[in-house]
Amino acid sequence: MGSANMEKKWVFHLCISSLICIFLLATSFNMGLLSSLQINSIFSIFPSRLASNQTSSYFAEAKVRQSPPPSSGPSVPRFAYLISGSRGDIEKLWRTLQALYHPRNYYVVHLDLESPAIERLELASRVKKDPIFVQVGNVHMISKANMVTYRGPTMVANTLHACAILLKKHADWDWFINLSASDYPLVTQDDLLYTFSDLKRELNFIEHTSRLGWKAGQRAMPLIIDPGLFQNTKKDIFWVTPRRELPTAFRLFTGSAWMILARPFVEYCIWGWDNLPRTLLMYYSNFVSSPEGYFQTVVCNAPEFVPTVVNSDMHYISWDVPPKQHPHTLTLNDTGKMVESCTAFARKFKRDDPVLDKIDKELLHRRNGSFTPGGWCAGDPSCSKVGDPTELKPGPGAKRLRRLVGKLVLSAKLNQNQCN
Repeated sequence: MGSANMEKKWVFHLCISSLICIFLLATSFNMGLLSSLQINSIFSIFPSRLASNQTSSYFAEAKVRQSPPPSSGPSVPRFAYLISGSRGDIEKLWRTLQALYHPRNYYVVHLDLESPAIERLELASRVKKDPIFVQVGNVHMISKANMVTYRGPTMVANTLHACAILLKKHADWDWFINLSASDYPLVTQDDLLYTFSDLKRELNFIEHTSRLGWKAGQRAMPLIIDPGLFQNTKKDIFWVTPRRELPTAFRLFTGSAWMILARPFVEYCIWGWDNLPRTLLMYYSNFVSSPEGYFQTVVCNAPEFVPTVVNSDMHYISWDVPPKQHPHTLTLNDTGKMVESCTAFARKFKRDDPVLDKIDKELLHRRNGSFTPGGWCAGDPSCSKVGDPTELKPGPGAKRLRRLVGKLVLSAKLNQNQCN
């Protein structure tokens, strides 16, 4: 009996010890799992400031530093256009849009607040009803019209507005081009896309100079008010006193109001992670003919963008000497000079002037009322359907344009005529 009792006690203690060991092992495993879950849960609820700053979508830098989306055609760029007009410009604007159209590009069209509502409604109707525009979805109209006064800052504001729309709607364009209804292309879009395919995407084509000359006293020093900033009817700018001195915090530059801007520079102006674009926007709000100085002064006072500047607006424009407020109106007599200039665009033209018919026939091979032919055109009649937008068929215009661009880019590489 004694030995039997001792054996039962031994078995009892063994069972108790085994149960305790199993309990401890299970508890330690569960505590480790719970600890891991708790730590992960805590960090998911209270992320570190560094992680928050790296992933937050509320900062402009996060948007800009995102990797660009893959392009459908790695070597073929995309252009984003603003084509703007005013009262009576609807037919001119529509013709320019058709001549410039390519399904690979993006377009914003704008008739300012001075144009009658019936004209703006007609333009919106045409955009909505055009079968190609509807199919591709790359033509947008600014429905809430802006008041635009050429000599005041409202034209700059309208340009920035279009840039913001294009950045919001599309993430894959390379260059922004601003044109008016009085502009017209001298090369096809296939010519332009082909020529720019080999260029660095950060190049900015901006005509500029720091030699203000008479503009220092007549444009930089006077203070003006643009009624377009606060009135619904177009009126000319007016002067106020006193005059101001030339700035010392930055250098002033002047040039053409028409330009080809690279997307990184446009983002710099719109997102505003540096304060310079905003500071200069406020300064130029009281500047005579601010569209001819704002972008030039921004790009040439931002060291990171100075190496990207190419001193040309890619336009043929005939000016008086010294230049007046508006250039000459081009006619058939100017055809030879336009072609010899090798530029991509020319201005300004009257509505349905015979010179436009000559450009259509000899340079663009475009029939009136149709798109400019290109590699993308399909269907019968031609360009009634969209084929391959990356297929380009450059013509003689590409040879002229490449010759000009080659000289300009070489000059920029040698730091000649660059922010001087």
